[in-house]
Amino acid sequence: MDNKSTRRNFLRNSLSAVAGAIVLPNIIPSSALGMNGMTPPSDRIVLGSIGVGSQGSSNLRDFLNFKEVQYVAMCDVDSGHLEKASAMVAKKTGNADIRKYKDYREFLEKEKLDAVCISVPDHWHSIAYISAANKKIDIYGEKPLARSIGEGQQIVKAVQKNKIVWQTGSWQRSLENFHKGAELVFNGRLGKIKNVEVGLPDGNKLIGMPPVIAVPAELDWDFWLGSAPKVPYRGVSHWNWRWILDYSGGQLTDWAGHHIDIAHWGLGLDRTGPIEVSGEGVYPGANELYNVPTEYDFTCKYKSGVIIRVANAARLPMGMGVTWYGEKGWIHVDRGDVLTASKPELISEELGADKKPLYKSNNHIGNFLECIRSRKETITPVEVAHRSISVGLLGEIAMTTKQTIQWDPIKEEIVNNADASKMLMRSFRAPWKMPVI
Repeated sequence: MDNKSTRRNFLRNSLSAVAGAIVLPNIIPSSALGMNGMTPPSDRIVLGSIGVGSQGSSNLRDFLNFKEVQYVAMCDVDSGHLEKASAMVAKKTGNADIRKYKDYREFLEKEKLDAVCISVPDHWHSIAYISAANKKIDIYGEKPLARSIGEGQQIVKAVQKNKIVWQTGSWQRSLENFHKGAELVFNGRLGKIKNVEVGLPDGNKLIGMPPVIAVPAELDWDFWLGSAPKVPYRGVSHWNWRWILDYSGGQLTDWAGHHIDIAHWGLGLDRTGPIEVSGEGVYPGANELYNVPTEYDFTCKYKSGVIIRVANAARLPMGMGVTWYGEKGWIHVDRGDVLTASKPELISEELGADKKPLYKSNNHIGNFLECIRSRKETITPVEVAHRSISVGLLGEIAMTTKQTIQWDPIKEEIVNNADASKMLMRSFRAPWKMPVI
């Protein structure tokens, strides 16, 4: 039996078998049956974390709000993160006996988990995600799915081959305003869509080359670097790494999994991609440590004829968020419960009985936990996450090469451009490599 059936199903079946016996009240305490507000063992979801820094701790805090979650172990290359996160768990649950690891391989080998929450820097995603998928553990994984399209393809393969439940941290899909806006567009409220604007945050403005400093005693810097090039420590390990191309694509890739994802959702295009991408970016000087684009602006053409423009917010009339433009007007969504339209009735009038509903979730982590039990697909499955970030990564390739990229969304290949095709996969520093699937 795989990991999903060995624990929860065994316990559930065992309790069911015993439940038919006359001696049931004498051998099973009421707490085991869920009385007195406790969750039966058969319904508990045993969870661990890889990465418990800022985002990892935030996710962990949300998971601990669900009584069915039995949190047992965490892993991080920074022992300071482990101490802070384990103290948080102890305060919330009263359990001070959380197992702690530095090496994700030991963590995955020793722990018998139903699910794992993985919140690590982007350049670590493919190794961590595929390693956990190969253990047949359900995964809540952060966006962007991967640092390169080739890595994303392999993550999708691993998740699908191992038949695990995957939820991406693209939680905007579980908010009412994003759901309603996308559903209205999906149901033709605007008529034929002509074009879409996707506004992402303006790029970082950090410049210069911070000095080399001593590595903090609690951090394993070489392990943090992993597959990325070996470089001296300049204090970037826990936030500003996202402005360095070896680890991230900046605000573009940090947010593509949010707003490009919503744009695709409303168009019914979240399992495909563009056929052509072109654009421009403004990059720092050659001697700058922080080298992601400070401005970016690219256009994506789709087979249906729709055009999606992705740019930093300052370049777009509506700024941040997603704006769909159609024959009958426009609809705009953004964070802060923003849902506006060119005419109020476009959003105030309800869809008819023949509407085509989009997947509905009222709680992103709750949806993941529900799908662990049902084995159904989550609201942000792995292929959707892959297609969302692929648009951002194709834009990055187009801006870097200063060429128009022709893309085959079925084969997921760049057409007739060998140099650009090399950018579909990044190089890995030895001995690190993606796990065999």
